[in-house]
Amino acid sequence: MKSVLGIINLEGNDNLIKEMVEHRSLASIPFAGRYRIIDFPLSNMVNSGVGNVGVLLSAKSRSILDHLRSGKDWDLARHRDGLSYLPTVHRDGQPDRGNIEGLYRNIDFVEHSTERYVLLVRSDAVYNMNFSPVLRFHQNTGADVTLVYNTTFDEQHGSCTLLDTAENGLVTDLAQKMVSYEGAKLSMGIYLMEKRTFLDIVRDTFEHGGTDFMRDGLMPRFDDFAVYGYEHKGYVARMTSTAAYYKANMDVLRPGVWEELFMGEDPIYTKSKDEVPVQYKDTAKVTNSLVANGCVIRGEVENSIIFRGVNIAEGVKVKDSIVMQQCDLEENALLEHVICDKNVRITRDKWLKGAANYPLIISKNVVI
Repeated sequence: MKSVLGIINLEGNDNLIKEMVEHRSLASIPFAGRYRIIDFPLSNMVNSGVGNVGVLLSAKSRSILDHLRSGKDWDLARHRDGLSYLPTVHRDGQPDRGNIEGLYRNIDFVEHSTERYVLLVRSDAVYNMNFSPVLRFHQNTGADVTLVYNTTFDEQHGSCTLLDTAENGLVTDLAQKMVSYEGAKLSMGIYLMEKRTFLDIVRDTFEHGGTDFMRDGLMPRFDDFAVYGYEHKGYVARMTSTAAYYKANMDVLRPGVWEELFMGEDPIYTKSKDEVPVQYKDTAKVTNSLVANGCVIRGEVENSIIFRGVNIAEGVKVKDSIVMQQCDLEENALLEHVICDKNVRITRDKWLKGAANYPLIISKNVVI
């Protein structure tokens, strides 16, 4: 896919996951013990042969810049093309204005590229997908725009774009809703089109006061383009809410999901860190859990995800929980259905419980 220019959009609606994005963008939320959400779309692009990728920055981009840096861990630290950062204007105290303004202000990045196609991807979902079949589908159908979608298996909440398709994949209707039901065709926020089509939509939308590529750009001009839908049949998890983020992490503990995301032909890359192996002491008991390097485990861990450098003291019980980097759980503490953000300290004898559909969140750097 050397003929494809990749753009990863960090702008997005994170209103239902506010506790996790107070100090970071949604794309940089830690996931599955050692990854960030942005690792998935970026790795998918690299595995598909896309060698020129622009990251459209959001208001809280420091953690993304620290994580990606030169793009070396994704083989994108190159003298020509590789990884580029696309700055945007953010006004203090004003709500997110969508992605069109950022795309328009960086339109020269697209104009000066040599690639024929543009692949625009959101950074709010976890999936492992090679985009090469999407390009072939796009070319074979003669589409102006190809949307990637998946069919949902349960009810999902949060702003979403639903589509109807004919047997040949032609999209016959697009609609934005706040909930989707089982069997719905749900857009993954992945768009493939020729560069001239992309430039036309961005310019026209911005010049007419629009702010969102789908809502204000593609939908009003739906009849002007041949829009086709390509179905991704693999696992997809959207970070539309705290409950959705929690469920996606718990899904990773299922062998089938883990193997699809991380053990296939196309790896998911992330920032490499040198850590010592996990230390399991004599009193440790760990079942069906994911424990990253650098941890010291003396207590009990069940059905949980433990990130790098966590210390779990003797007598501690962690069940159905997510504990992020450098947390310290002191003697006889109990966590159940809890998300501990980075650098949290839970003092001895403290019991914290949430629920599967409403996990308790402990913010960064908090001592309880």
